[in-house]
Amino acid sequence: MASQNQNNQDETAIDKVNTHLTEAGDKIANNKKIIFWGVGAILVVACFTLSYLFIYRAPHLQKSYEAYNRVEINAINDSVAAAQYKEVADKYKGDAAGNLAALSAGEALYNQGKYQEAAEYLKRFSSKDAVLDANAMVLTGDCYVNLKKYDEALECYQKAVRKADGNSQIVPRTLLKEANVYDEQKKFDKALECYTTIKNDFPEFRLGNGLEIDAYIARENARLGK
Repeated sequence: MASQNQNNQDETAIDKVNTHLTEAGDKIANNKKIIFWGVGAILVVACFTLSYLFIYRAPHLQKSYEAYNRVEINAINDSVAAAQYKEVADKYKGDAAGNLAALSAGEALYNQGKYQEAAEYLKRFSSKDAVLDANAMVLTGDCYVNLKKYDEALECYQKAVRKADGNSQIVPRTLLKEANVYDEQKKFDKALECYTTIKNDFPEFRLGNGLEIDAYIARENARLGK
């Protein structure tokens, strides 16, 4: 009887081991299937990506640049240019050429005095070139100044200063624009800060109107009763 019980226990133990091995084998097989399908999916995505790049994306980019260049060559005035740049910017939104077209549309619209629409297109532009990006932000600020949206203008100018990262021409020129807005808002202390920053951080900068920065600092001090 003891021997039979022992045999039953051994069989039970063996059954458990077999069951465990079977489950493990099933898991390995399932994992292989997952790996197989995963690799297959990666290959499908890779093939699709390559096909997209070579069959669709490259010709699409070429068409977008061709469209942009046609406007560059053929636009006869700001009105025509604005309409054509807008068309390219809208059609190829998200592409590099569409990005440049948004900037050009913003400039042409600004020259027409369409400041709100110009700002909308300029805000769509972005560039890794700090100088270009900062100048676009300055022009956006100029749009808001003309719309008398002074807080929005200041926000743009401040962003431009950060993007310019110490550029010796863009930063002081933008600070002058900030100061003018602060003067319009009667925030003479803020305007003084801008002029003082120009004097201290950009001593070589020249205003181009025959005046020195000290004259502006003296004016703000007088307004503040100093």
